[in-house]
Amino acid sequence: MTHILSLLARPFGRFARNESGSATVEFALVFPIYLTLMLSAFESGILMTRQVMLERGVDMAIRDVRIGTMATVDYTTLRDAICDYAGMLPECETSLKIEMRPVDLKNWTDIPGAPDCIDRDDPAAPLVAFNEGGANQMVVVRACALFNPVFPTIGLGAKIPRESGDEYALVAMSAFVKEPL
Repeated sequence: MTHILSLLARPFGRFARNESGSATVEFALVFPIYLTLMLSAFESGILMTRQVMLERGVDMAIRDVRIGTMATVDYTTLRDAICDYAGMLPECETSLKIEMRPVDLKNWTDIPGAPDCIDRDDPAAPLVAFNEGGANQMVVVRACALFNPVFPTIGLGAKIPRESGDEYALVAMSAFVKEPL
């Protein structure tokens, strides 16, 4: 009986002592970690580039509003100016929502904590607040843009908090005092 067991165990013993393929095991264990790290770094780079470009677009468009070089200040004109200045935001006109609220410096009330982003489930949702304010009045502008992660199931793309559906929100804020004319 022991002879039969030793005959059956002999091929397994040779397999256990064999060192060929050991690099393959190491590669199979380490490669997914490196791949996740590289894809997360790429996702982070795209996210930060979009955030910086959104901030740039808001700042430059608000500068036009502040100094009066924008002919008419309405929602569509401001959104188009932000998208033009931002440059590389995909589907900017359909993913960007802007709030513009005058604030009273003598009787301060905070703007709502959560930004008002586009609701993809209800595209006809009304604007929450868009009021360009009067002369010498402080106005706070907040822009919220929604984007799909590049790699939504791996690394950083899987961990980003989602707003509407499978998209994440980037928010840029600016404040200015409207100059009297």
